[in-house]
Amino acid sequence: MTTLVTGATGNTGRHAVAELVRRGERVRALTRDPAAAAGRLPAGVDLVAGTHTAPQHLGGALEGVDRLHVTVTAGLAEVGPELVRRAVAAGVRRITVLWGGWVGPVERAVAESGVEWTRLEPQEFMSNTLTWADSIRSEGVVREPYDFPSALVHEADIAAVAAAALLDEGHAGRAYNLTGPEPLTPSQRIAVLSRLAGRDIAFVRITHEQAVDRLMATGVARADAEYVVGWYAKPTADSTTVDDTVERVTGRPARTFPDWAAEHAERFRTP
Repeated sequence: MTTLVTGATGNTGRHAVAELVRRGERVRALTRDPAAAAGRLPAGVDLVAGTHTAPQHLGGALEGVDRLHVTVTAGLAEVGPELVRRAVAAGVRRITVLWGGWVGPVERAVAESGVEWTRLEPQEFMSNTLTWADSIRSEGVVREPYDFPSALVHEADIAAVAAAALLDEGHAGRAYNLTGPEPLTPSQRIAVLSRLAGRDIAFVRITHEQAVDRLMATGVARADAEYVVGWYAKPTADSTTVDDTVERVTGRPARTFPDWAAEHAERFRTP
């Protein structure tokens, strides 16, 4: 059996590749730059050049693939359904899709594909905390508009659930809400990072519009920036309530934010 992982060097993709390899699966990793990916992924992974946002060029990548892990990213909404059609036509019989925050064209195409599928619906990723790294290192400051709790989930736990859904039975047709073991506010996360960095980190409140402008300055469209900042302004029950899906599916407790922070501590320390 062979599993194709799209976005194989991304936040969750690289963890999915590693978990599948750990479980003995043959993995094909789709990446724009196989040479760069070679040093970031486990030995023995079949590296293929390409992107899931150009499915018309993925004939070779899909050849002999039985399972597919898709991460919904920017630019996939229009072409994602074609990717799903091509995958099914090539012989893929099981798909996991890491949603883009709502059930859109790609998620619907997977659910209507006629093959076994599982949708992964994580709330906030712990890796989003890395957006604070530069300002913490340079100024000892985090700037955010809101201080509401979020049940952040470790990206490796998302990957572990994906691997279970791809390799084990009993997950077809499921939509899994994924959270970490506790809801934390930005202030609480900053306190964890302060202890690890060995310095005080200040929390500075900015306005909603400043947060939107900051995202737009990185190339994000206004509508998308408003959606993201609005999610923090009015968190849903799903985003603040702990769900035990990670433990039920993987057989072990979800990783904590201090676990994640310890893994990335050097990213927040002053050189």
